[in-house]
Amino acid sequence: MNLPELILYNAKITTLDDAQPQASVLAIADGRIAAIGGKEILVGADDKTDRIDLLGRRVIPGLNDSHIHVIRGGLNFNMELRWDGVPSLADALTMLREQARRTPPPQWVRVIGGWSEFQFLERRMPTLEEINQVAPETPVFILHLYDRAIVNGAALRALGYTRDTPNPPGGEIQRDKRGNPTGLLIAKPSAMILYASLAKGPKLSHPDQLNSTRQFMRELNRLGLTSAIDAGGGFQNYPDDYQVIQELADQGELTLRIAYNLFTQHPKEELADFSHWVNIASPGQGDDLLRLNGAGEMLVFSAADFEDFLEPRPDLPPIMEEELTHVVRLLAEKRWPFRLHATYDESISRFLDVFEEVNRDVPFDGLRWFFDHAETVTPTSLERVKALGGGIAIQDRMAFQGEYFRERYGRGAAEHTPPIRRMLEMGIPVGAGTDATRVSSYNPWVALYWLVTGRTVGKMQLYPEANRLGREEALRLYTTGSSWFSGEEGKKGTLSKGQPADLAVLSSDYFTVAEEEIRGIESVLTIVGGRVVYGSREFGGLVPALPVSPDWSPVAAYGGYQSGLAPSAQTHRGCSCHAPRKVWLPREKRLWGLGCDCFAF
Repeated sequence: MNLPELILYNAKITTLDDAQPQASVLAIADGRIAAIGGKEILVGADDKTDRIDLLGRRVIPGLNDSHIHVIRGGLNFNMELRWDGVPSLADALTMLREQARRTPPPQWVRVIGGWSEFQFLERRMPTLEEINQVAPETPVFILHLYDRAIVNGAALRALGYTRDTPNPPGGEIQRDKRGNPTGLLIAKPSAMILYASLAKGPKLSHPDQLNSTRQFMRELNRLGLTSAIDAGGGFQNYPDDYQVIQELADQGELTLRIAYNLFTQHPKEELADFSHWVNIASPGQGDDLLRLNGAGEMLVFSAADFEDFLEPRPDLPPIMEEELTHVVRLLAEKRWPFRLHATYDESISRFLDVFEEVNRDVPFDGLRWFFDHAETVTPTSLERVKALGGGIAIQDRMAFQGEYFRERYGRGAAEHTPPIRRMLEMGIPVGAGTDATRVSSYNPWVALYWLVTGRTVGKMQLYPEANRLGREEALRLYTTGSSWFSGEEGKKGTLSKGQPADLAVLSSDYFTVAEEEIRGIESVLTIVGGRVVYGSREFGGLVPALPVSPDWSPVAAYGGYQSGLAPSAQTHRGCSCHAPRKVWLPREKRLWGLGCDCFAF
């Protein structure tokens, strides 16, 4: 064994390795765990070995989001004002007002998912009047889950929506009594009106997209993520929209392991898309930091049953089975793993009919496939999933819209949506994630809070104890559980000798803090492949600062997920003082908020 390059000691290490569940010292060599145990490991070091005293903090394996839109999210992160974790609507509107003042034309202010009105003290949405009052001139686009977008008058003008603009299929441009658009875009039930409208906004320049992607990865590192499985996404074309992430990979600047899936972009041309891709790419191509994982989560548009619990469940068209059969047969023949978005059991049962039919002709025989979401999957469908060797990637979308679901379908139905405990008892592979960034927040600790407590971000009790998980169980879904979904089970997810040195040192002890404090946990030191990729507080000097571009970016002012304090009391992302921050507003040439002395403004 090579001498360790880095030793972490004086720690409470949760390994998730049954052979050695706990440790206090961990040694790293060549990007992997060289030894784990107690003080005896320190003897094996020499004067060239770096040592970090973790001061008794809890250490866990790096978290792995089994369903997140990290590549698309990275391209847009620096343009987005995140309301994730903001405690009140008053704070959110203050942030919106300040950001509108500092955003230059023709750019928009975008609040894109990750929040729910139930998190606010006011327990309500912003009104159109409030949005237009705080931002009268700068276009504003606020996305709420999959059901609506609020746009101000300036954004309506930028979009070109007038009384003569027709409603798109499956969507509604709300109008006043005179027929003029009010600023509310409604999914009825298709979310395409929301995403197509959002796509009309300006993009970042290529250099700023590179910075934006690095900022998003660092933000995920801040929350303890070291791996992610990218589920593709609408308006994320392959290979064009993968050039930024590939460029960062080529430059050695990835701080997150990413396995990505290819998402078809063209209704009625899905088979053509996948027929092309299977000839130019192959699952597994790439390396341990960036590689192709397979197909999905969109396989055919006729199979899209996007959840909008303010609307009745959508009925999929009769053509769905024929279109899905062609694509799944191709993927099975070419041995391409695949995933499929599936919310309702009424859809899932029809998808399984297709899978079973294809399997009779082209046996899956261990081919990796899985459903995403599966909120209302029934025991019968779970048996069929297991029989075909499938898995289920679950996300905390119900934490953000459980109130809507219970109002429409009742308390009893909400108690097992999704039926996580039953999935685990049946031995079905289950991985945890967020589906960020356009519905849920990307914060994994919100998802872990939801799994453990069964509560929404508005603190409504969704699940009885029978459908909740213990803290270690939930953590396993976010580590070893998720590794199955990229074909890496047994290769990562624990802190064991020989596995990648991917880990997070936590701000608070996940296993002992009060339940309500779980969602406020962060990482103070994150390591990927033995490399320190994030540090704060006492470890803040271990990683160089990463300036934000462009300078008007909301990330420069607010960072990302808010820890529950008013904006003026938030801390710098990237300094080590943990003091309140002040923000330079370049257009007004003034400081906003309090401040620390870590940076010269």
